[in-house]
Amino acid sequence: MTSSTPARAIRGLTCGAALVAVSLSMGACTHTSANDEVTASVPNDYRQRHPIAIQEADRSVVVFVGNGRGGLTATQRADVAAFGKEWLREGTGSIIAEVPSGTPNARAASDTMREIQSLLTSGGVPARGVIVKPYQPADPRSFAAIRLLYPKVAAVAGPCGLWPEDIGPSIKNKGYLDNKPYWNFGCANQRNLAAMVENPSDLVQPRPETPAYTARRGVTFETYRTTKPEATAKAQVSNVGP
Repeated sequence: MTSSTPARAIRGLTCGAALVAVSLSMGACTHTSANDEVTASVPNDYRQRHPIAIQEADRSVVVFVGNGRGGLTATQRADVAAFGKEWLREGTGSIIAEVPSGTPNARAASDTMREIQSLLTSGGVPARGVIVKPYQPADPRSFAAIRLLYPKVAAVAGPCGLWPEDIGPSIKNKGYLDNKPYWNFGCANQRNLAAMVENPSDLVQPRPETPAYTARRGVTFETYRTTKPEATAKAQVSNVGP
């Protein structure tokens, strides 16, 4: 009996060591690094990688003014008039007019700004809706111009051109063997869509339906009611083709 006790103890230690080794090997198989977690968290859908956000952005127009002549040209008058109409439709804040001060064209810019204010007022922009702020260019060699801007709700996406991983066969590219899209895929499409949308709220909710044109609907129904069945059967959409 005494001789078998050490043998049982040895077998018990051996089994315990084997269990520990199996546990360690299984733990090593399930270990995940930080890079693996980041790669797994990258969505495959480009609309989730590069979502379109709705936020405030500035709309601006630049009016160049020479040193010896104030006032607006015909093209500049059209730009300023269109700017005022857009502010009435989509502006979420006051129009900020940055006028150069202490520059060779400061006097001409002041005369031009008075014409801009008159043009905006005639277009429906109230006088309190324009805030004039003088500024001095950081670089004296740069051409000073009048800058008009206002905030509005806009759709934005991006930035694009980010390449956090190699898109070719590389040990650093975790998604190459899985045939996953690269990070920058679809970013330009999202950014262009955000820039082209006329009303950013259309990306969030549909617009309400407009009332039906009753007069035209009555004419259409009356034409349908009075049309003879045989005339409808003989009617042809087009005589082109067989």
